[in-house]
Amino acid sequence: MRITNDIRRLWRHDLLALRRTDAAVCAALDTFEGPPAWLGDRGYRTADFAFEALAVLVRDGFGGRLLPGATPLLAAGLVEGFDGSPLDRAADPGAWWAAYLARVVPPALTAFARHGVVIEAHLQNTLVAVDAGGMPVQALYRDAEGVKLLPDVGREAGWERLVYCLVVNHLSEIAGALAERHPGFDPWPAARRELARHDVPEIPALLASPTLPGKTNLLLRWTGADGADARYLPLPNPLRGA
Repeated sequence: MRITNDIRRLWRHDLLALRRTDAAVCAALDTFEGPPAWLGDRGYRTADFAFEALAVLVRDGFGGRLLPGATPLLAAGLVEGFDGSPLDRAADPGAWWAAYLARVVPPALTAFARHGVVIEAHLQNTLVAVDAGGMPVQALYRDAEGVKLLPDVGREAGWERLVYCLVVNHLSEIAGALAERHPGFDPWPAARRELARHDVPEIPALLASPTLPGKTNLLLRWTGADGADARYLPLPNPLRGA
């Protein structure tokens, strides 16, 4: 059964825009002196008679990008859980969460606010590297196909997409997994503080809003929407009043 409306293939229009989007993300993240990294999509190979069906990406590996001694973990894997997960062995969940937020949030917000780049920073496209003690030390992002550039999309639409990917699809899931493993821990005040310290005009409204945008993947599938379409329904905002 296919749940999402977007068939998982490499779309022609995204492949043709690959160099432009990849270069834009590289330029945005290069402004950071700290550790965020982009696993760039450097090119593709395919055949004209089945352009999308046979397309293969050439993507950067960790060499020269991953901090020495760090171990990269897929953010989605942290939510699912696995033996030896740093969420299970975090002696101080508050310190772990603060370190996680400090690595993941600033690059995505800065890329948007200063460079007009919307990174699709959801769980499947974000890797978080941890040190030997399990503390987050670096965020690595991937997938130029999901990147949107302003003004190709309007600022309002770009911001909605960023909020959904970063807050709803990513931080909410990690926060829930951390709270489940550490009963009594409330992750949202720290998330609110991290977001509030960034000079982005949309942040005050985000923190005050009663709802966040939740993407209606199954509804889009039922209605036969185009693969690039996105519709959202309101979800309760845990950042409000946190």
